[in-house]
Amino acid sequence: MIDQIRYGGCGKSKGIHRFNLGMTSWFVVFLTAPLLLAAPRAAQAAFTVCNQTADVANVAIGEQVGGDMRTEGWWAIAANRCADVIKSKLSNRYIYVHAIDVQGRPILDGAVTLCVDTKKFQITGKDACWQRNHLRGVFKEVDTQSSDNWTLFLTDRP
Repeated sequence: MIDQIRYGGCGKSKGIHRFNLGMTSWFVVFLTAPLLLAAPRAAQAAFTVCNQTADVANVAIGEQVGGDMRTEGWWAIAANRCADVIKSKLSNRYIYVHAIDVQGRPILDGAVTLCVDTKKFQITGKDACWQRNHLRGVFKEVDTQSSDNWTLFLTDRP
């Protein structure tokens, strides 16, 4: 669309100026796009696990919730992929991670025993796993240093 603007100015430059509104709009978008892309975004708080091993990693996590230990799983994370296993702002300094490969071999060394199950689960409490028909898994304690976001990288064992 071509619009006309009549303007008066100083000296000899009085007259009608024609401009293309469509071209002007694209020019403005072209100039402002880099600013919009560079604008700070709201941080997405999460605990992310990135699998840098050559195999699928099956991951379960544990954290304190309302004074009780809660474990949850499973996330199957493909090789060279990441998964947000906690999608909200971290409220605990310590997150517990249990990671095994598809043959059931541990990917992480840990020292904390918590309850897990063979299928998707969410378990409250860390004691009497067998009596409650759960398995026991060994979890690694991850110190997030009270950060809102944390990424844990799983790597192949040497």
